[in-house]
Amino acid sequence: MPRIDELIANFAVYEDATEYLGMSEATLPEVGSLLEEITGAGISGNVEAVVTGHVEAMSLTLNFRTVTTAAIKLCEPRVHKIDLRAAQQVTNTRTGMIETQAVKHILRVRPKKYAPGKLAVASSAEASGEYAVSYYAIFLDGKRVLEIDPLNFIYYVNGKDYLADIRKALGK
Repeated sequence: MPRIDELIANFAVYEDATEYLGMSEATLPEVGSLLEEITGAGISGNVEAVVTGHVEAMSLTLNFRTVTTAAIKLCEPRVHKIDLRAAQQVTNTRTGMIETQAVKHILRVRPKKYAPGKLAVASSAEASGEYAVSYYAIFLDGKRVLEIDPLNFIYYVNGKDYLADIRKALGK
């Protein structure tokens, strides 16, 4: 079914089945591959080799309107399992109807820094936290489409685990 992606209608953030209220936005991790510059005999210049399934460090940023107990809880120096659920609005091009696509982002994070923001009359504090990501998965309408788990040598995209052969070679 052809769809036109439009926008995020709304989202919610959970940890341990508890919803974090007071969220204003989340900046999801950027997935960047590790690179090695290749040069030498037989090559007329430099070429970047992408190391299959190996990623740069990832970060998650959560922004809160004010200082909240949830934001403070995420300062605990431990691994937090975060579940971000989004409702994406799409248009079905055959029927012209607006539909909702469920998107879930599952992350394991540790706190890197917390900024309580600012104090000003009748305004948001703009508090935020930044978190190191050690696991990241995306589900579209309940189907796993991306899973990145550097600690367990998993790099899964659209039904294929690109690190399966490396795990096998390493005896993992």
